[in-house]
Amino acid sequence: MSAVAVRVREAWTGVRWYLREVSGEGRWDAYVARCSAEGVAPMSRRAFERQRDHEREHSARGKCC
Repeated sequence: MSAVAVRVREAWTGVRWYLREVSGEGRWDAYVARCSAEGVAPMSRRAFERQRDHEREHSARGKCC
């Protein structure tokens, strides 16, 4: 691979990582990996997102009063 192709690939990898972190896709992957390491069956993606939304809406963090 040429040096330019390597730099483009590295840049794309960084952009892809950033977008996955912003969208929450990285959290899902981490959850599935943790379940796999613990030998536990993961909940469905829909249930995971529902739980994450519930925690975000009902947590005291981010509320001013």
